[in-house]
Amino acid sequence: MFKKFSFLVAASLVFALAMSPLAALAKDRLAFSGGPEGGTFQYFSNGIATRLSKNIDNLEVSNMASAGSLENLRRVNSGDADFGIVYSGDTYLGRNGKLTQDTREYKNVKAMAYLYGAPAHLIVKADSGINKVEDLVGKRIAVGGPGSGAAGAAQRFFTSLGLWDKMNVEFIGYSKAASALGDNLIDAMWVFAGFPNSSVIQAAASNKIKLLNVVEAGEKAGFFKEYPFYTNLTIPANTYSGVDYDTPSFQDSALWVAGDHVKDDVVYKALADIYSKEGLGYMVKVKSTAKAMSVEGGLSGVVTPVHSGAQKFWEEKGLTINENQK
Repeated sequence: MFKKFSFLVAASLVFALAMSPLAALAKDRLAFSGGPEGGTFQYFSNGIATRLSKNIDNLEVSNMASAGSLENLRRVNSGDADFGIVYSGDTYLGRNGKLTQDTREYKNVKAMAYLYGAPAHLIVKADSGINKVEDLVGKRIAVGGPGSGAAGAAQRFFTSLGLWDKMNVEFIGYSKAASALGDNLIDAMWVFAGFPNSSVIQAAASNKIKLLNVVEAGEKAGFFKEYPFYTNLTIPANTYSGVDYDTPSFQDSALWVAGDHVKDDVVYKALADIYSKEGLGYMVKVKSTAKAMSVEGGLSGVVTPVHSGAQKFWEEKGLTINENQK
């Protein structure tokens, strides 16, 4: 009888605790899928996760290491992660079933905000005789490591121009490419990263280089209509030694994304914290690349639907959600 009474008392206590205000305050635990250790994605995801966990009541965000953009897309789509960083290009192609060798449609991933851009650099030696993109026919070009985002962007760009199969493509990383350019082992190198880039600086330190205009050729070929997630920008004069002119280029955009399953109020509060004056200042301390973040540019490069919680936040900030973002 005593054991039965004790059991009833314990059960009553468990029920009472479950119905108490303490239970109502149980934390939301979310996972943020970032990137490889030491990479820019990982700096951003870890920085955001740390700040949100500290500043938003009843929210705990844990940072997850990741291979990068495509893994983040798949994790967020499946619900294995709640937040992630994904290139706008991968978000767009994934949503439409157009990823290379992957026809699945990743429709559960919604954009939250623009973080920073990765622009294209096409570098040759100043005395190479290569003055425009079309001059690369028959030339040796390094496009980045195999399976890299840089190589993927290069293949899209040069295929659109009808040049991919007319060049001798080398899948080597940036630093090795800079050395190879100096040793005349290659004729050009392709870099898809924020500027100033250390490997381009390396190439310019030992050779007089020039940057080619990639926008003009892209526009002629219809590249930007085929891939609307790329946005134009200018690499300013004197960003690199000896390059004393502005260079038209284009970039992909690194986006903060969330799964459809993430609650609107969580997304709204997360954006309100990170895109506050204090939040943006904090992010620049985490990684200087975050200087690209702003309220005004919060939806730059976004060509896919925006999470409903983010729509509310950005509209309150005066931004317009266009048809592609709804």
